[in-house]
Amino acid sequence: MSEAMVVEVDPGPFDFGSGRHAVLCLHGLTGTPYEVRPIGEALARAGLRAVGPMLPGHGGPSELLAAILHDVWYEAARDAYRALCEEHEAVSVVGLSLGGLLTLALASEEDVDALVVVGTPLHVHARFVSWIPLLKRWKHAFPKPNGSDIRHPEARDRHPSMNVMPLASVHELMRLQHRVRGVLDRVTAPILVAHGVLDATAKPSDACEIVGKVASEERELLWLPNSGHVVPVDHDGPALADAVTRFLTRKRPPLRYVAG
Repeated sequence: MSEAMVVEVDPGPFDFGSGRHAVLCLHGLTGTPYEVRPIGEALARAGLRAVGPMLPGHGGPSELLAAILHDVWYEAARDAYRALCEEHEAVSVVGLSLGGLLTLALASEEDVDALVVVGTPLHVHARFVSWIPLLKRWKHAFPKPNGSDIRHPEARDRHPSMNVMPLASVHELMRLQHRVRGVLDRVTAPILVAHGVLDATAKPSDACEIVGKVASEERELLWLPNSGHVVPVDHDGPALADAVTRFLTRKRPPLRYVAG
């Protein structure tokens, strides 16, 4: 029996574990919470609560995603973060790709205790990028013929993700990137920046730019040598989950007061 047949695929939201420290886990564009589930499971085993919501427009048809503005993604992430703050003494955020951009935006405006961003694209590195605002008016989406950017073949085959990339969503991603690039110097919380060396979606230079421009006194850069863009479910997924867990469990801040 192949590995692809025995690994359970649950694309839905998750809420694992309990404890004083909670971690909001945010997935990528056209993906699902499945992408960050392995990190959530590892955090729960370490005694933290891990919550992975489905971002607006995801989990349904691509037409639904194409209608979502980047502000809606951010507001959903912010509301989920604030809800956790009402229940927990410490709240950190982990984000993959689009989720990483949302994590950086949150950390620039909210009192995030620590953050981890994985495969986070500060720029869209495509030759036709300047044409996207016009292209989206007559072409709904581009197909993803090779699936998601995952080097592990079985993991790529079973990965639950849209098979197209809506151009309107790429344009909203670009707007969010512009927003995040302007506020990196407002990020002061401890940060771990992780990136797959074989990432063909977000360039490794984006990871270096994040590390170089945030104002965090404590910052770490982790390269995952055998993975593409969706590292948590790729070859280096276990190593990433372990690194994230170690980073967040040693970053527990002075406890904040929680009414209740």
